[in-house]
Amino acid sequence: MKRFLLIGGLVLSFSYAGESILAGERNMSSEVDKIRTIFDFCKKSDVEQWQEINDNVMGGRSRGEASAGKDCSLVFSGSISLENNGGFSSIRSIPDNYGLDEYQGIRIRIKGDGRTYQFRLRTDRNFDGVAFKQAFNTIPGKWTEIELPFKQFLPTFRGKIIEDARSLEAKDIRQLGFLISDKEEGPFSLIIDNIRAYK
Repeated sequence: MKRFLLIGGLVLSFSYAGESILAGERNMSSEVDKIRTIFDFCKKSDVEQWQEINDNVMGGRSRGEASAGKDCSLVFSGSISLENNGGFSSIRSIPDNYGLDEYQGIRIRIKGDGRTYQFRLRTDRNFDGVAFKQAFNTIPGKWTEIELPFKQFLPTFRGKIIEDARSLEAKDIRQLGFLISDKEEGPFSLIIDNIRAYK
């Protein structure tokens, strides 16, 4: 939209960008509407909803835990041991109905140590059973944002892919989790800044 300004007898014209700014604001608002924060870990209760499950449930000696990190983050850290046929550590959220039926996947901002991790979803409230997994890599000491589409999660049971299992339905998701099982001994650390769902 054109506007005119009178300065010292001269008529100057300029473009009024108000409409463009409003359009940009509408686009930004639209983008925000497509993202839903599930955990941002700024509240103590967010951290307290995560519990560790390590290979000691089957006699292993790995250790890992969830703890509050700096600047509103969750830290998944510990050490992997391959003794006694062990080799995994995990953390998992307390079962809840996350209401993700309108969303297409999970977006996570993380900083890792160069090791490979899995993000896991469960559609029940049970301790054991089928989990849907998707692996992701980390870059040592660097923040990265990863997107994990629901359609790419694979059904697994105790480390093995289930060929005839039904596909993941977002509306059924009840538990979220992280797991490390890369067959490498030694310490690990994954910092999670936030977990969001996207449309």
